[in-house]
Amino acid sequence: MTVLHRRDLGLLLLRLGTGGVLAAHGTQKLFGWFGGHGIQGTSAFMESVGYEPGRASAVASGLAETGGGTLLALGLATPAAGAAAAGGMAGAAAVHTPNGFFNQEGGYEYAATLGLAAAGLAITGPGKLSLDHAFRHVFDRGWMVTTAFGVTAAVTALVVGARTRRVRQEKEGEQEALFE
Repeated sequence: MTVLHRRDLGLLLLRLGTGGVLAAHGTQKLFGWFGGHGIQGTSAFMESVGYEPGRASAVASGLAETGGGTLLALGLATPAAGAAAAGGMAGAAAVHTPNGFFNQEGGYEYAATLGLAAAGLAITGPGKLSLDHAFRHVFDRGWMVTTAFGVTAAVTALVVGARTRRVRQEKEGEQEALFE
């Protein structure tokens, strides 16, 4: 097996593993599969952690994970897929950051790992064992990486920033109520 074949096989395994986990996690949000809570339960959760409106946040998160994960696994539109999944995981990490790094304490370790793997795949590319390669990289051009990450970074910054402000205002309101 040559180095090129090893690289392509490694990228395939990474895409299938990362994409599969993301897609499964997203279908929990969208459809309630695999023990998930579906749109209704995810909407309530999103609002409880400061993402409003809850339904739009649940749909956006579910689509980023399901769509991004599925496309990553297939190796199709890899820059957009990886950037979307990474953006979704940045939003998840923002919720878990106050709990520290490690997942056992409710930290952001899991979200960060999935997000970094998705981002790495978007930058590296899907390899030859992919639909992008089969379609001659029509949806995997170099400029698409920059564009996908630029758009995702801007949207993620706006959404996470709004959530951070909302959570901060709620905490300030709770503290003021204690002193009244």
